[in-house]
Amino acid sequence: MTREKHPLRARDLGYAQRICVAKAGKLMMETGQLSPRARVGLAVSGGVDSLAMLAVLHVRRRIVPFPVELMVLHLNPGFDPHNHAPLAALTAELGLAAHIEVTDFGPRAFSEENRKKSPCFYCAWLRRKRLFDLCAAYGLTHLAFGHNADDLAATFFLNMFQNGRVDGLSCRESFFEGRLTVIRPLLLVDKKTIIRAAKAWELPVFANPCPMAGKSMRHEAETWVQGICAGGKKRAVNLQHALGRWQLDRDAVGKAEDDDV
Repeated sequence: MTREKHPLRARDLGYAQRICVAKAGKLMMETGQLSPRARVGLAVSGGVDSLAMLAVLHVRRRIVPFPVELMVLHLNPGFDPHNHAPLAALTAELGLAAHIEVTDFGPRAFSEENRKKSPCFYCAWLRRKRLFDLCAAYGLTHLAFGHNADDLAATFFLNMFQNGRVDGLSCRESFFEGRLTVIRPLLLVDKKTIIRAAKAWELPVFANPCPMAGKSMRHEAETWVQGICAGGKKRAVNLQHALGRWQLDRDAVGKAEDDDV
């Protein structure tokens, strides 16, 4: 596929694509996720959510009234050192800067090095630490994750049942005394819409070779939420709206408290 004909360069977007771009744009404006001359690192795993986030921010960069730089950050966990090839090809086609690194985080999470934590927790901790280091090394001001409305619901209930606390996923949060801002542009977009948009964009989603794929406690929470929502047509929509409003209110309170300090 030529660079000019790539779906991410097309002017006309389908319904699911427009929903993703519009909802992300509304959330980003309401929560101040971007600022002039922001340098945004996109944490792209190769899954459908993070690739859709890449597509959405690639489109929105042409919409926002100020310059924004994007850089793809991919940390291959080390189970298959070559499965990121489709992402490398995509970033080249789009002319996006990218840091693609093969790590040993996955095997280390299953080794004797990690005796106290679950493999998923340890691998995620290693990845996030490395992402923070890369943001500092490249002078990035923002780090974007592809978490969606389904992730928010799963995280909310996982925190209650596993950790005994009420917590979700912030739309926007600051780290390192404000030097880095973590954003989640797709947090109010449901997974089904994201999947449809990704197919329309012809995004090169590649499989997760991790042995824990589909077996983690997070996956269990996601399955539980899906089962509850399957009992009624409006349950999923109502849950997403309720948790979305709750998270926005929670973030607003947190921002107000930070401003008062």
